[in-house]
Amino acid sequence: MPTSLGDAMFSTPEMTALFSGRALVERMLVFEASLARAQARAGLIPSDAAEVIAVHCRVDRLDLPALFQESAASATPAVPLVRMLTAVVPGGAARYVHWGATSQDATDTAMMLQVREGLDLLGAGLLAAGDACAALASAHRRTLLAGRTFLQQAVPITFGLKAARWLAMIARGITRLRAVREAAVTLQLGGAAGTLASLGAHGDQVASNLAAALGLPQPDLPWHAERDRIGEIAAALGLVAGAMAKIATDLVLLSQTEVGEISMAEAGRSSAMPHKRNPAQATMALAASRLASGAAATLLGGMAHEHERAAGALQAEWQALPDLFRFTAGTVQWTAAALEHVDVHPERMRANLEQTGGLVMAEALTYALAAELGRPEAFVVVDAVVERAAVGGISFREAAAADERVRAVISPEQLDRVLDPAAYLGSADAFIDRALDAHRRLRSPDGAPAR
Repeated sequence: MPTSLGDAMFSTPEMTALFSGRALVERMLVFEASLARAQARAGLIPSDAAEVIAVHCRVDRLDLPALFQESAASATPAVPLVRMLTAVVPGGAARYVHWGATSQDATDTAMMLQVREGLDLLGAGLLAAGDACAALASAHRRTLLAGRTFLQQAVPITFGLKAARWLAMIARGITRLRAVREAAVTLQLGGAAGTLASLGAHGDQVASNLAAALGLPQPDLPWHAERDRIGEIAAALGLVAGAMAKIATDLVLLSQTEVGEISMAEAGRSSAMPHKRNPAQATMALAASRLASGAAATLLGGMAHEHERAAGALQAEWQALPDLFRFTAGTVQWTAAALEHVDVHPERMRANLEQTGGLVMAEALTYALAAELGRPEAFVVVDAVVERAAVGGISFREAAAADERVRAVISPEQLDRVLDPAAYLGSADAFIDRALDAHRRLRSPDGAPAR
């Protein structure tokens, strides 16, 4: 259950739980247990001591409120955690707690364990959003509507193509998250200043053992103050949040009263106006996206860490990174929900397409004439036809049919075909097929049929 209004509105229960303070401490304890065992395997500490430490790495043995309170005084949660853990580990094993590591090794590695799980959650959410887009693209590949540039009608497209473009953007996001998971999610173990001098000749072996135990790649070097990995993660999530905002913006605009080309089956109600059906899910996606962008900017703007350990920029990550994952999860969830509850109104799309009396086909007529007249002259001719239609209050077809230069090149029958919106869709079908194929491959990368 969400514990705050912000969690309920801007995140998901799964991501909120994953990036809670308790979850971070749990993963820091996983690091400490795995570190002790990795050192034992390298012959650095006694095996029985490592097992005693591992057995006591349980979050319920620590005073979490006190740990969080003390974290501020030492500018890291690792200091009180190590102190509390050492206090509960009995006998001589206590001397080996956190052996040779530094505070940031524990926090960075724990954070990477969270990030790995968080990226998987986001990927699953994006696949759900992609499924909804794929269904819309398939069902509406022939549903005509006006393509809009600068918020004005441009040329005909289909609603299926619009959904396919959303789908392609989602596919790129999934691919990007998977790539970041492979490239940026790594172990952190470097000791006080990135040399592992405290482990003597055993440092690299311990790091290799620890990486294997945690299922994290071992980086070439420790990266305490080189935060490009965090920047990659921030950029990838920021792009996902921005992509969701693009989709949500389109949904909000299409559902405007004056447009009415879609409506939301799960619309929000107004507290004062009974007739209102607000696009609440798309609205929440937009709000969460803005919050995610702010957190991403904090992480990208804080990459200049001083020397071997940062003062301030590192600590800011402990708030900004969880926020980024929570808010990105929120915008993905809300966008997927909005897409799943779209009611499409093809008749309104067609009516809006015809609202200008056929002017949306001006480009089509230009290129039909250009084959004989050349594009510059054809543009001049069609511009005059557009003006005649506007001034005379007649349809674009009537104005074109009355123009001698048009009649000299195009017969009445040809003119009907040229001005048919369904005949001016170019490669829309091929583009839709590509987007659907890419989504199927992401759904089933081994080539098996996607469910």
